[in-house]
Amino acid sequence: MARAQQLMSEQHWTRGAAAVATLTFDVDAETPILVEGRHYADQPMVMSHQSYGPDVGVPRILDLLDLMAVPATFFVPGWVAEQRPGLARSIVDRGHEVAHHSYSHRPPTSLPAGGERADFERALDVFAAQDIEIAGHRAAMWSASRETLGLVAEYGLAYDSSLMGDDRPYLVDSAHGPVAELPVHWSLDDWEQYAYLPEPRIGSVIESPVKVEQMWRAELDGMRHYGCLFNVCMHPFLTGRPGRIMALRNLIGYAKECGDVTFARCRDVAAWARADAQTPTRPLPTYDVDPAVYPN
Repeated sequence: MARAQQLMSEQHWTRGAAAVATLTFDVDAETPILVEGRHYADQPMVMSHQSYGPDVGVPRILDLLDLMAVPATFFVPGWVAEQRPGLARSIVDRGHEVAHHSYSHRPPTSLPAGGERADFERALDVFAAQDIEIAGHRAAMWSASRETLGLVAEYGLAYDSSLMGDDRPYLVDSAHGPVAELPVHWSLDDWEQYAYLPEPRIGSVIESPVKVEQMWRAELDGMRHYGCLFNVCMHPFLTGRPGRIMALRNLIGYAKECGDVTFARCRDVAAWARADAQTPTRPLPTYDVDPAVYPN
């Protein structure tokens, strides 16, 4: 490779790969259920369904990541880290990243004025008390508000991973400076494939891991063609189950066999995107909506 091409590869956010894969795990545990109503805390079936994630799924996932020698990012709500004081440290000590995923897992768009800031800061306090360095953020339910990225920048975090404006990293300006956005999409979320509870109703279909693996392989192939970020979102209480984690193992093996996919933590991809002069800046979508046309 000519020196100019090599330099371009070193400066480009993909670092010369056809696609970059970020394996991300949202360690929500009990929080999505408590958001639906704290009375569910008295229902052992429901709560054990969720506690399976940090108690069984996370250790199993960490072992798989060790076996496959790939890094990952774990988005952890502050409440979950607080309830299980050694959890975040166990992830970091295995070479992975822990990132901010709110405190309570209440969507920012559902909170009253000042509520998002209070929730955001409370999570940061938990991680600071546990000596966990935080570089990035993902909004609960991906429901970022118009204030979210400003909070991310204000508190010195480098990136967010909640928006869907591209399939490659991009920058978003905020009142406190630019934020690297690592975009997500529902097609790469295991919640849409596996989540099911009768009450509270969090999903209605349990798909085969074989189908999910096939679907994600197809998406990875497309992203290798277009030079994208394969930012897959998984939940330990879902993907941590045996048949599903075997599908993930197969997917990782396939990506490694391709020979042109780089696995990275989100914080590293964000740093590469910030260093790449070609990374585009995209504004938050803003619309002047006529109430006569859209009254609600």
